[in-house]
Amino acid sequence: QMQLVESGGGLVQAGGSLRLSCAGSGRTFSNYVMGWFRRAPGKEREYVAAISWSGDTTHYADFVKGRFTISRDNAKNTVYLQMNSLKPEDTAVYYCAARGYYGLGYESRQYDYWGQGTQVTVSS
Repeated sequence: QMQLVESGGGLVQAGGSLRLSCAGSGRTFSNYVMGWFRRAPGKEREYVAAISWSGDTTHYADFVKGRFTISRDNAKNTVYLQMNSLKPEDTAVYYCAARGYYGLGYESRQYDYWGQGTQVTVSS
């Protein structure tokens, strides 16, 4: 089992920034593709971004391109999501997830382990 713990959520005004962190333990972190997902009130969970084992390949959902950056530090067993130019529609619970297979995953079902989530609220 891998345990994932997110942190860094909070309340921010529109146009502001937040950096989410997700710390992994229990497995070899560098063996896992990592992803970020989010669930807004009343909506399905949706894909945000993913990063390869080494960090040299990243992918983003269209609605965050140019605003969010995913990165990882395998020495610290941590993946990050830097969120800039936040909008009220970015309000959601953000989850990190780990995928134990080759290739980035863009769907929830492709991930094996999940964190408990961290709330991000963007006020207008």
